[in-house]
Amino acid sequence: MSAAVPTPRGRFPFLRQDFAASLVVFLVALPLCVGVAVASGVPAELGLVTGIVGGIVTGLLPGSSLQVSGPAAGLTVLVFEAVRAFGLPALGVLVLAAGLLQLTMGALRLGRWFRAISVSVVEGMLAGIGLVIIAGQLYAAAGLRAPASGIDKITGLPGALLDALAGTRAPASLAIGAGTVAVLVLWPRLPRRARAVPGALVAVLLAALVSRLLDLPVATVQVRGLLDAVQPPGAAAFGALADPAIYGTIAAFTLIASAESLFSAAAVDRLHDGPRTRYDKELLAQGAGNTVCGLLGALPMTAVIVRSSANVQAGARTKTSRVLHGVWLLVFAALLPSALALIPLPALAGILVHAGWKLIPFRRLASLWRGHRGEAVILVATAVSIVLVNMFEGVLIGLALSVAKTAWDASHVRLEVVDKGAGPVQAYLSGNATFLRLPRILDSLEALPQDRPVELHLAGLHHLDHACRLALETWAERHSAAGTEPVKLSTKPARLPAPPG
Repeated sequence: MSAAVPTPRGRFPFLRQDFAASLVVFLVALPLCVGVAVASGVPAELGLVTGIVGGIVTGLLPGSSLQVSGPAAGLTVLVFEAVRAFGLPALGVLVLAAGLLQLTMGALRLGRWFRAISVSVVEGMLAGIGLVIIAGQLYAAAGLRAPASGIDKITGLPGALLDALAGTRAPASLAIGAGTVAVLVLWPRLPRRARAVPGALVAVLLAALVSRLLDLPVATVQVRGLLDAVQPPGAAAFGALADPAIYGTIAAFTLIASAESLFSAAAVDRLHDGPRTRYDKELLAQGAGNTVCGLLGALPMTAVIVRSSANVQAGARTKTSRVLHGVWLLVFAALLPSALALIPLPALAGILVHAGWKLIPFRRLASLWRGHRGEAVILVATAVSIVLVNMFEGVLIGLALSVAKTAWDASHVRLEVVDKGAGPVQAYLSGNATFLRLPRILDSLEALPQDRPVELHLAGLHHLDHACRLALETWAERHSAAGTEPVKLSTKPARLPAPPG
């Protein structure tokens, strides 16, 4: 865990620690920036641009001092769908609009409210994204073109595998991808000194070296150059705003990027003892970064837990480390862009398959199922909805289920009946009577004898909604048989009679 707040020993009291941490984060971020861009269907350089902005622009702003921002695997599916639907020039407009919305929400101090989003919905969202990423990148690892929809990606995998094995180029490509995943899985088990170099970087370097030495027929990253890749949105790109469908995508960008960033901030706060995250300021910082990314036509960004945890574990003490990591990305993009052309695409696919797998919370799902099955159902339903439908509607389904579950849990109601055999039957309702529990309430009331007087006491209710009130009044009017005293509704406080004996 990181040390406490720096003491005032100059402007950069922990420059040595932050410098060392920035190099580690740079080495972690480099392959992820490129891999996320390629998987999103945009030039690899745009991933570096977003990483640079996340480091230098967002990194300089207040909010969360140690978390690191950049292109995230969690937005890969959404960006790919957006580029396919609206075109690459419109990507900058989407990201710009999302950034401006984040700035507005931060100014309105709405950042803290994102913590009210059900954790099960967020984890289900990430799990669904992870499944789609894994399925899509398995095609990329084989050098094949993936289907458009999530369900088609998954159902088409067996046939794609048979086609790949029958070809001449795909086996080599699959071997590079599988080797990359193997390095990433085995790397954490190596001695700590060997793990000083990030596993993703080692996997990419090994894949590039093996492909080069053996002259394997695998595709590599296409390089356009940083200035050529950066295309600020022009007037024609803003014409996409005339399509009503684009606003759902903007809302999805904003919701998912904000929620992922602020949940990441909460996770990073648990890793160190330094200053806590100021959520509204962090949302402003994310909005500023996405606004700049939009103006540059780059990928959207979020805070990324992989880079952030690497930053903390590498000994970072202040925001200097994340700013420097952005500087190193800028230096690399400016001086060594041709090095990207040596990276095999199946190696990037392997990195993203591994990243997608880590997005699926297997342990969390098992513990939820044992203790909170309703939350586990929400998690699974959100993930499955994203695979079957799309990202935005899947998240909305998850949120709707979460709200419905909360309403159901909050509407506990209890009906106690006291019948002494003579005199009126006493019925006592307590709790929260809402339309969700109305069928159960009415079933119990309709079972009361119709040839006896009934008194229904409502004073124990904390809440009685309109639907329940009307239903109870209607039941009271119709329940009693002819010649029997009508049902009496009482709102005066009344105690349940003590049990006999």
